[in-house]
Amino acid sequence: MPKEEQANRTFTQNARRTQIIQAAIETLAEIGYQKTSFNQISKRANLRSTGMISYHFSGKPELYSEVAATVLAMAEETTGSRMEREETFRGRLRAYIEANFEFLARYPAHTQALAQILMMDCGRDITRSQTLARSVLSVERLSLLLEQGRSAGEFGAFDALTMALAIRGALDGVLRRYLKNVDLDLERCAAELTAAFDQCTRPRQ
Repeated sequence: MPKEEQANRTFTQNARRTQIIQAAIETLAEIGYQKTSFNQISKRANLRSTGMISYHFSGKPELYSEVAATVLAMAEETTGSRMEREETFRGRLRAYIEANFEFLARYPAHTQALAQILMMDCGRDITRSQTLARSVLSVERLSLLLEQGRSAGEFGAFDALTMALAIRGALDGVLRRYLKNVDLDLERCAAELTAAFDQCTRPRQ
């Protein structure tokens, strides 16, 4: 949300919006998009009525936009903080992959809620999530990292876009299986993918 808009709200109003967003995340994760309603969210948030949700959000599109933006901002923070600690491009690539799994492990409900929203193809209404998605999940961001590392001599002579698509595709494949409640060892997946892409991006000796 715009900082000016948030600043104009009282502490209580912001706290209530946060409470509603968290309840929406938990509800979406537990019962799915189709079954989630203002009534279900209101019960989980212990609100007196659904009118309290309507006071803060004009409808589901705005609420789900805020849910998506909240989750993606958290993913951005997780990924960004891990990458910033690395001094090399190879280290940042490793951090990028590992941070995806770290977020899955730490915030399973948030991941499931975001997936529910995106699966319903609400892109026309949930516009705020798109900007964040470009910065957090986009192939373009990953491709830029690979190009910079290649220019620095840390990566081999491969097509950055193709490699970025391969990395993102592998991560998304694990995510899809994870969201289907497949029993996955996330630590092992992270280690395997990190090692695999570390190897195939190395310069030729």
